[in-house]
Amino acid sequence: MEQRISLVTLGVADLARAKDFYAALGWRGTEVEETVFHQAGGLALVLWDRRKLAEDCGLPPTPPGPSTGFGGIALAHNVRTDAEVDDLLAAAGRAGGTITRPATVNAIGFYSGVFTDPDGHAWEIAHNPGFTLYEDGSLILPDFG
Repeated sequence: MEQRISLVTLGVADLARAKDFYAALGWRGTEVEETVFHQAGGLALVLWDRRKLAEDCGLPPTPPGPSTGFGGIALAHNVRTDAEVDDLLAAAGRAGGTITRPATVNAIGFYSGVFTDPDGHAWEIAHNPGFTLYEDGSLILPDFG
């Protein structure tokens, strides 16, 4: 298996609400057969009904409504400045997200905060000067050796 992710699919309770939330953050998606696809650099972020996603994965469905606990995954969006972290967290709050960790310098030494979308999916917004962030938004990890 090549070391690559092609799609990240978020199971959502209300597709229209999820689509509106991400649109309020500036994401532009295309809805096809009750699924919303967003091009996100070299991969795609997909919004799909949580019950249908569980069934497609061969897993039992979760109860209806937003997630009530941590789902074991967090997405991250790196930005170029601390001010962008603050601005994006504020925008997420205005759009209906919940700020679960206000922005601060974390234990590793970079500035970040976290919000959850209306379905409880966690997003870390981070400014880490140690990660190269190219003009197109792609991120290159440093040599940790």
